[in-house]
Amino acid sequence: MDMLWNGWGDPAKAAPLPESVTGLLRDLLGVKPRSTPALALDDLDLPAPTARPAALAALAEAVGGAEHVRTDAESRIRHTRGKSTPDLLRIRTGDLSDVPQAVALPATHDEVLAVLRACADHGLAAVPFGGGTSVVGGLAPERGAFVALDLRRMDALLDLDPVSRTAVLQPGLRAPEAEALLAEQGFTLGHFPQSFEWASIGGFAAARSSGQASAGYGRFDEMVLGLTLATPEGTVETGRAPRSAAGPDLRQLILGSEGAFGVITSVTVRVRPLPETKVYEGWRFASFEEGAAALRRLAQDGPRPTVLRLSDETETLIGLASPDKIGAGLGRSDAGCLAITGYEGTPEETAYRRERAAAVLTACGGTPLGTESGERWAHGRFSAPYLRDALLDVGAFAETLETAAFWSRVPELYAAVRTALTNTLTEAGTPPLVMCHISHVYENGASLYFTVVSAQGEDPVAHWTPAKHAANEAILAAGGTISHHHGVGTDHRDWYVRETGELAVEALRAVKRRLDPDGLLNPGVLLPTD
Repeated sequence: MDMLWNGWGDPAKAAPLPESVTGLLRDLLGVKPRSTPALALDDLDLPAPTARPAALAALAEAVGGAEHVRTDAESRIRHTRGKSTPDLLRIRTGDLSDVPQAVALPATHDEVLAVLRACADHGLAAVPFGGGTSVVGGLAPERGAFVALDLRRMDALLDLDPVSRTAVLQPGLRAPEAEALLAEQGFTLGHFPQSFEWASIGGFAAARSSGQASAGYGRFDEMVLGLTLATPEGTVETGRAPRSAAGPDLRQLILGSEGAFGVITSVTVRVRPLPETKVYEGWRFASFEEGAAALRRLAQDGPRPTVLRLSDETETLIGLASPDKIGAGLGRSDAGCLAITGYEGTPEETAYRRERAAAVLTACGGTPLGTESGERWAHGRFSAPYLRDALLDVGAFAETLETAAFWSRVPELYAAVRTALTNTLTEAGTPPLVMCHISHVYENGASLYFTVVSAQGEDPVAHWTPAKHAANEAILAAGGTISHHHGVGTDHRDWYVRETGELAVEALRAVKRRLDPDGLLNPGVLLPTD
């Protein structure tokens, strides 16, 4: 099944907002219904591809037949950009300026190499496409004609080594299918980002994804033991042992490279036994500062839960996890901040960690709320993108951004980003709700995940751009990183260059020139084009 072409996920799960919520948006933020009806897929007028017949024939030969090269309008539209709010707003108004010439579907590593050769021979750029869930402009290259290289046919579990607890997965395997295949043999990756239902294994590696259970299982890049990369110049293989001192770790060049250096065609990951028990529970803290201090205690001194996250006062009041109850907490003076803790493992291990963590959280001022709020979060953990689409449908603007910093900088970072977003959007005439939660914790720092809701304004994309830029500036000024898990794409590229420094960027350019001398791989994504 394909995702909604103009929204997120399964069309059967897309539901309108309750009238009580639309009324709340109208009263709080001045949200008005859209003045023009949404376009249907059949309303979009997409001209035939301009790529020469010889180029399409070369692509067909590369992937084993013309049936694996799609040039119909619907296939091309479904491979246009990603799923950020600006991406969706553009396509909903019929902006198809970033549509691919064709969609190629290789089934093997060698076929990927052949597609790249065909693209090089015919002057076409190539954009790897996994689940299509990028929210940072990672699927909108800055070069004219391009081919979307859809990896969905590369969707196998190639090997599982139960002794070493490793698995070799193909890049087009979507996360739910990967978990199902591993579960059949008693294992799990434990990687559950918000995009879990649609994102792919290759995309997790290419964007350095981080799952909601990262406190227990780690980030995806920490799970990766080896990679195979197809480039226009040949194949790169990395990872022949769990750790090595044989020079720099080339996996780190591929992880997070977002298709700019090559196409990931297999990933070797560590896996863990399926947990026998899963328990999620809620805790209340009087303030975000108090809750953050409690999370830091657990992250640094343990015991660390598998899931550990904290919503600020505004996010707790609004209650994003329950669309039918949004705003139910408004007016309450005792809402505080909601923390979610989760424990996975054997019954004995889970009970031990839960008891010890509860002692720490209580000592830090936390009040236990039981398992109801934790289980409610677990049940709705992948639903937020559907809520975002429903907000767009009624004329609200909703977008997210994230960052991370060392613990000592988290308070300043939190305040700076909130202020930048609030001031910029208020000055533009659309005062926002700015919500935040700590989504991932480490011994030395944490990630902050912001959600912004406002009225759309006359031109929603142009309206949002200054606010996004102001937030990016605030992140760098406060010592944060421009992205913790969404990636760089084109949206963050200029700030990534500033964060990394010109010399480091030139070193990465040199890598790209060697692996992709014609600059055909995702041009303009991650690195500026020459």
